Amino acid sequence: MGVAVRLIFAGVELIAALKASMDISGWREKIDELDRRLVELLSQRAQAAHEIGKLKRDVGMPIYEPDRERAVFDNVRGINPGPLPDRDLLCIYERIMDIMRQIQQEEIAPKAAATDAARDTELDSEVND
Repeated sequence: MGVAVRLIFAGVELIAALKASMDISGWREKIDELDRRLVELLSQRAQAAHEIGKLKRDVGMPIYEPDRERAVFDNVRGINPGPLPDRDLLCIYERIMDIMRQIQQEEIAPKAAATDAARDTELDSEVND
């Protein structure tokens, strides 16, 4: 079981244990802690996407891979314990995937731009001085 899934299950168990005794400020503190954990996990995911972008650049793979994205969506749908409906979870993941693709594009695009810039500074073989 992955770290994220264990965190989700641990969070659900903790919420069940605290549910009866927490007021609104306690729930907000809980949400703040969950947000900190989500940001940490999203940052780790972004770093992984960045590294994948480097590998894709090196081997000439496309950034958008619909089969892989479908597999991610199927995976998160399959591990969703609720109460968040699958359709809402998939909307969140569609946005996450958009941003991860953007991270990969930024990894690939600067290299292409740098190559074009280097080509512009070299002597053009078609120019005769």
